[in-house]
Parts: sequence; C-alpha cells; structure tokens
Amino acid sequence: MPRNLELKASIDSLRRAEETARSLGARFAGTLRQVDTYFAVVRGRMKIRSIDGRRHELISYQRPDRRSGRFSDYVVTPLDDPRALRRILARQLGIRAVVRKRRRLYLYRNARIHLDAVTGLGDFIEFEVLVTRGTAQAKALFAELKNAFDIRASRTIGGSYSDLIKKSDAPARPRRRKA
Repeated sequence: MPRNLELKASIDSLRRAEETARSLGARFAGTLRQVDTYFAVVRGRMKIRSIDGRRHELISYQRPDRRSGRFSDYVVTPLDDPRALRRILARQLGIRAVVRKRRRLYLYRNARIHLDAVTGLGDFIEFEVLVTRGTAQAKALFAELKNAFDIRASRTIGGSYSDLIKKSDAPARPRRRKA
C-alpha cells in the first residue's frame, strides 16, 4: 500500500505560496478543479474524486487526525462509471460531505505541493511527501518544505477538508436556483 507523509495548513496568500514553490524549483503541474464526495465509513476515509469532470478515482485512506505531520496509507482506483458507484455508496453508506476546490499542483522531488482554494473554507497548502526513499528521507523533505513555507503549528489542520466543511456548515451540495 502506498504511503505518504502529509500536512495541511491554512494560508493567507496563495500567490505568496506559489512564489515560494517556484523559488524552491518546484515544477508547476497544472490547475485542477476537484470535487471530492466523502462517504460515511466506519474506519478511515473514502471518497470519489472528480478531476475537471473528466477523470474519476475512488480513494481510500487511513491516517491519524493530528495537526503535525502524519503518515497516510492509501489506495487510488481509477473509475469508469463514477455516477453508478456514487449512487451505490451514497445509498449504502451515506454521503458525509462534498468538497469543491481549485488546486494548483506543484511537484518537488518526491513531494506534491497542493495550493488549494476550497469553496466555503478558504485557502490552504498541503504537502504530500511520498515515502519512496525511506522514512528518514521523507521526514527530511517534509521538514524542508515546512520551513520553506513558514508553516506555523497554529495554522495546521488535523483532519480533512470534509471535517472542516462539516464543522463550518458549508453547503455540501450546490443549491439549485429557482427559475
């Protein structure tokens, strides 16, 4: 099972974070519009991710909900029929939350740097350092990124965006306009 070391934090300026990413030598990999539908599971988290409305994945992961860096074990499965699976999972498990975001993705060594504008929540940075060259290397790169972006403990987030959506009572689904 793949593993990464990750951290999520609120930020004041996506532009400033992008400048930092570029100054590190991170490669811009694109802007993604993502919709994550989280299901009410007993253990860990499970979501269907829609990327730009064209690519869909089922993602299941386990990690502790702590604000410091945390290891996450995950599985990503491409989907051919996301609507049918979403209906089945919604009926059987229930939908926990729907998260909409615009993600600016940067790649740096074996890390993904996500600069996220999350609907109803604000702006965030997330690091995912893939554990590909051992835990010590992942921790060293993680510390380098945390330092470069000046991430303070008071800004870190312990859970997922779905937890923040639930706490903020942000709308889980878009409201339909009446004609």
